[in-house]
Amino acid sequence: MADVLKNIFGGSQPSGAANVEDDFADFVKAPDPSPVSLVADTASSVPAYNTHGATALPYTKWYRVWERTSPRDFLQEAMVMPLILLIVLFHLWGTRKNRRRAREWAQTHGPALKSEFAVVGFNGAQKTDDDVIASELASPESILKEKSAQEFSCYASGRQNVAFVDVSIKLPKRHNPVIYYMDMVFSFFFDSYAAPTETYEAVAYTFDGKEKDVVPVPAGDTSSLKVNNSTYDGFIWAVVHKNHMRKFREERYDASMTFTRDNAKLPQWVTVMTESAEITDALLTPELIQAIEKAGDNFKFLIVTDQPTDKPTKIEETTPRKRTQICASLPSSSKYADIVPLFTQFLRLPDRLVSAGHFRAEVMRKIRNSREEEIRKLRRADEEEKAEERKLAAEKIKKEERERLLRGMTAEEQRKFLDREAQKGQRRNMKKYSKR
Repeated sequence: MADVLKNIFGGSQPSGAANVEDDFADFVKAPDPSPVSLVADTASSVPAYNTHGATALPYTKWYRVWERTSPRDFLQEAMVMPLILLIVLFHLWGTRKNRRRAREWAQTHGPALKSEFAVVGFNGAQKTDDDVIASELASPESILKEKSAQEFSCYASGRQNVAFVDVSIKLPKRHNPVIYYMDMVFSFFFDSYAAPTETYEAVAYTFDGKEKDVVPVPAGDTSSLKVNNSTYDGFIWAVVHKNHMRKFREERYDASMTFTRDNAKLPQWVTVMTESAEITDALLTPELIQAIEKAGDNFKFLIVTDQPTDKPTKIEETTPRKRTQICASLPSSSKYADIVPLFTQFLRLPDRLVSAGHFRAEVMRKIRNSREEEIRKLRRADEEEKAEERKLAAEKIKKEERERLLRGMTAEEQRKFLDREAQKGQRRNMKKYSKR
């Protein structure tokens, strides 16, 4: 009995080792609390220290470009970079060339503008502003405004008989080598494709007796605006170089209303386009003839007009707007003196119009008849267009009424309705055939 109790409650003898099952093999021995060494077997994984105690980067090819690449990897870049550099250099050369050409125009034509107008340029400086005028003479490009790399503009106002003058200098697209050489090639092979040229166009808008409507006058101040009769008759008259005559007539509506006639006083390479020979006798002065002869092939056209450039599509667009316009090519730097007299005659042409631009009643009656005929054509076209619109509107209403009736009918009624329509259509066709 005592031995049994000893076995139950334990005795002095040690018990045997317990059998460990396979499922609990991982928990038999406690894990080692010491940390695992981070030192690798290879020397490349051992962190190095510089003289300041900072840890150096491990050896890798990621940041060693000279080890993971070769010059052969940059063959495409080596082919593209010279082309990009060439385009950039060409762009810089083209923009500087165009700016220099515009500056030369301003330097040669600026004095003529300053002598004729009170305000030249877009800064609004008048002749009384001595400091501003001195700076403009020192830098002629100050009177210009660069609208783009190939277009520059100039503005002038403050003159008797002229409201203002707009000047546009158009140059080739030298800043873009692709477009520039494409224009050169296409113009060489195709006659209809115009070659890139250096030209300037100037438009002078005359007052025509409307100074009080254009020039602001303080209330009650009648002495600040000199009363001047600047009216003249409306007509179309132009002197055109024969090389540009065809294009001039095709592109301008006002030029299509004139007839062409050579003048013995002018050189053989220019012609006159006018509505009456009496207008030519009044406007063709010896100074103007001499200026055109001196300009030579640089001259393109000079026109006095009161009609729109584009063909009008509405009667409102036929309202007369009197103006003068000149177009000429830019010569070489050493020959600008040949075209400056022509520009001066253009600026003074409004004075000639005011003094000599009044003609006999028979001449003006003929001119008015041609204008009224054009207005009648526009009115007839407008009436025909309105009649067509009314016809389409009536057909639309009739179609909607027919669809409304069909929706309210039964199938049998719809069949009878469509049969009656078909019979009516056949009878109409028979009548047409019998009339023929």
